Amino acid sequence: MAARLADTEAEGPYRRYALWVQGCPLRCPGCCNPQMLPARGGEVLPAREVLAEILAAPGVEGVTFLGGEPFAQAAPLAWIAAGVRAAGLGVIAFSGWRLGELRALRRPGPAALLAACDLLVDGRWERAHASARRRFVGSDNQRVHFLTDRYRHLDDGRGGIGRGEGPVEIRIQGARLFLSGAPDAALARALRRPRRPRGGWAGGGGAVMTAARAAGRAAGKGGT
Repeated sequence: MAARLADTEAEGPYRRYALWVQGCPLRCPGCCNPQMLPARGGEVLPAREVLAEILAAPGVEGVTFLGGEPFAQAAPLAWIAAGVRAAGLGVIAFSGWRLGELRALRRPGPAALLAACDLLVDGRWERAHASARRRFVGSDNQRVHFLTDRYRHLDDGRGGIGRGEGPVEIRIQGARLFLSGAPDAALARALRRPRRPRGGWAGGGGAVMTAARAAGRAAGKGGT
């Protein structure tokens, strides 16, 4: 696991638990989460512990899987997703693979994760098509699949999820900034190149960690 947020409104509709997995075999050029591409790194947690943490998060409507590439770790995520669905919560996943590619894998893990998802955003992130035109979708080549009726009422008729621009959230985590959502290019650049204030940085400075769509106008999610 590369990162997780127990309560966010920037990674899908409503309040959500967001989980970024570590590792992606797709290597989309310009990926906004390059630190999440290597398989090594992140934190290893038992699936039952992750599920318990999700179910204990107060007020969330569901979970969102991002990355990295969630379908590269499909089996444990499928088990978690099944538990989330059994509790009456929703499941959203972002994948760099197309839905047809996932189905063609013919492996039990991806099939089980797809079966437990209510909504899938698929397709590799393409820098040339980066856009904030569609809510929660990083580039215009990516597609939204309403796999169940849970979120179908949010279909905006243009391949997006709901209406209006997606929110941006900035969190201070120790000496880091954690950015999630769809910032515009100016905000993303400003956070990556903070100016040194007079008298130096309080606490010795810090680093900026970007998660989700934090490159360009908007960047891809899982596998992007």
